[in-house]
Amino acid sequence: MNRLETEVLGEKFKNPILPASGTYGYGEEFKDYYDPNIMGGLVSKGITRHAKPGNDGIRIWETPSGILNSIGLENPGVKYFCENTLEKMKALGPHLLVNLGGNTVEEYLEAVDMLNKYDFYAIELNISCPNVKEGGMAFGIESESAADITRRVKEITDKRLFVKLSPNARDIVGCAKAVEEAGADGISLVNTFLGMAIDPVRKCAVFENTYAGLSGPSIKPIALRMVHQVCKNVDVPVIGMGGITSGIDAIEFIMAGASLVEIGTANFMNPNAIANIIKEMNDYLEKEDLTIDSIRGII
Repeated sequence: MNRLETEVLGEKFKNPILPASGTYGYGEEFKDYYDPNIMGGLVSKGITRHAKPGNDGIRIWETPSGILNSIGLENPGVKYFCENTLEKMKALGPHLLVNLGGNTVEEYLEAVDMLNKYDFYAIELNISCPNVKEGGMAFGIESESAADITRRVKEITDKRLFVKLSPNARDIVGCAKAVEEAGADGISLVNTFLGMAIDPVRKCAVFENTYAGLSGPSIKPIALRMVHQVCKNVDVPVIGMGGITSGIDAIEFIMAGASLVEIGTANFMNPNAIANIIKEMNDYLEKEDLTIDSIRGII
């Protein structure tokens, strides 16, 4: 009996665990620690229409119970990913979600058009990227812009579409409902919280861009609350994430309503984190004589 098996949008997952985008490379970096096929799914590092060199200066800064990151979506671009990486990720076994970012609507649409030629489980649409035509405001901050980019993407693809929301949105529930109405097949949340670090010795901001994304155990209670609120207000599956470092953490997100969960910063803390989390979840379910489906959304 597989107590962790779950079905999401017509496909069975051996368990609800996936690595969060940007914390697992393209799937092969952790093979020396465990077989990636133990997970239910894989999520690619964020890709964009054109290659990006990433941000200058410091990119990672440790904080109490977390990290700040300012990577800048460094990636080789969607063409290179499709021709050199996508099939290798699929060969690892789990369902593949391709995380896609962009700075303009046109970049998103061009990239989706290229991805349409390939077979994989779903697109995870990162709308926390700055919309350069709107003064740098992220697509996901306002419900209207989040819905617009979701609708435009769904018009040109038959791929399952999970829209990854920013916790910095003005109204996270309103934003979730807007992208659902615009055609999203599922929702991922939360992305990183906007934070800052100052170097008192150099007397300046640590990051070149001043602000950066906060993740790790410190954000878990807020992320859990947001996932719970969204799950209570939408009818599409939700992928929950934010500060999960143990099997019990993951169980809590499932109880809050999440269909799947992604593990991010924990992968930097312990390369065996995901393997440990899956075992801890299974041990909990066996001890309580439960299945993952029986506890989903019970809170």
